[in-house]
Amino acid sequence: MATPKNDFLHSLWDFFCSLKLTMFLLISLAVISIIGTVIPQGIPPEEYLAQISPAKIKLYKALGFFDMYHSWWFILLLYLLTVNLVACSFKRLPHIWKIITHPVLIMSDGLEQSLANVSIIKMTDNPETVKDRVVAFLSAEFAEPATTEVDGTWHLFAQKTPWCRLSVYFVHLSIIIIFIGSMIGSLFGFKGFVNILEGESVNKVMTRSEKEKDLGFSVRLEQFSMAKYASGAPKEFKSILTVLENGKPVPDYTNVRVIVNDPLTYKGITFYQSSYGNAGNYYFTVTDMNGKNPVNLVVAGQSSVNLPDGSSLHVLEATKDVSQFARGLSGPAAQVELHTANGKSERFVVYANHPELSVQHAREHGGGPVINYAGAEEKMYTGLQVARDPGVEIVWLGCFLMVIGIYIAFFMSHRRIWVRIQNGAVTIGGNASKNPGAFQQTFEGLAERLKTDLTKERQP
Repeated sequence: MATPKNDFLHSLWDFFCSLKLTMFLLISLAVISIIGTVIPQGIPPEEYLAQISPAKIKLYKALGFFDMYHSWWFILLLYLLTVNLVACSFKRLPHIWKIITHPVLIMSDGLEQSLANVSIIKMTDNPETVKDRVVAFLSAEFAEPATTEVDGTWHLFAQKTPWCRLSVYFVHLSIIIIFIGSMIGSLFGFKGFVNILEGESVNKVMTRSEKEKDLGFSVRLEQFSMAKYASGAPKEFKSILTVLENGKPVPDYTNVRVIVNDPLTYKGITFYQSSYGNAGNYYFTVTDMNGKNPVNLVVAGQSSVNLPDGSSLHVLEATKDVSQFARGLSGPAAQVELHTANGKSERFVVYANHPELSVQHAREHGGGPVINYAGAEEKMYTGLQVARDPGVEIVWLGCFLMVIGIYIAFFMSHRRIWVRIQNGAVTIGGNASKNPGAFQQTFEGLAERLKTDLTKERQP
């Protein structure tokens, strides 16, 4: 009688071997990956502030959405999937291994009835002579057969690529290796970001856990430039970087161009072009509806500044000449985000040469403060994502094994042929582990050629 403990262990084992668990974990990981694509991962906090309200930032940070692939619940899903794959492999491997290493050599009546492809050839020659000719035929046309005699009946068995049944385990192993590489990268590597002003250098970066990481060398931004389309949208932004050791430029790492998808790697640390912005000052004047009580405000780069009524102002982007974007308008303009004291927020554009539009906007929104833009002092910076991943080579090994496993799984099959020589008849049967339609054509051609080979010398 099974004990409750054994019942629990058996249920736990069945749970981890379940295909339903596999599908649930894969779907969950796919959905999470979609979220990780929609919500930018690992960018500087000020860039999140420019795109998402403070309330959402607080919620997303609590859920780990800004660094999902290092969150405890994402890693837990990976661990569960790894255990699931290992359990499924251990449960099914003994049966598959037995099929490969200890095949059924005897074509019994039950086996014959289970085969979808069977052909019978009538013979009057001596059974042993027929056996020798069938052995020679299979060796030349298919594979070297194993021969067994049982009570005067000859049984032949031949097979091709039996090891392809292990392809699923190649895929399972590759996934586990990829997970191991990812864990090594997560434990012993780091991912962070850094903003560098033109002409300045840094030797530390801020990791996603908001801790400083010493690089062991310095990186200097020589120049930042940005190309635009005719519409004014960014076409390409480029950083010219120089690596410094003990304050001196490193040969072959001086004035290196870094753009999106073309990073700089030095001592296993890679710098990716991620963002850019103006680190200079934006100048505003805030008045009441009558243009009185002016207050001059300076917004430094990506920071925010408080207005007299308790609201806060943040600059999203600015341009020196708005005429290329808006017909009938000219001069400097800035898109700002205003967070009111009661928690509401709105985005709008203020124009240096068109203060009447600022008055109109304030009137339409209940007579709030009138915000006038006075221009900016431009000082560009580059935003770089910085990563060190010692597990990347292990991940590539896993990807290589996965390609091999998938190729074998889709394009190769275990093909088996049984032959029984008994009572003046040669019965040939066969099956394949995959693509039975294609194997049926192969089998029919093989059976026809065998019949021709066995009967051609008997013709007068």
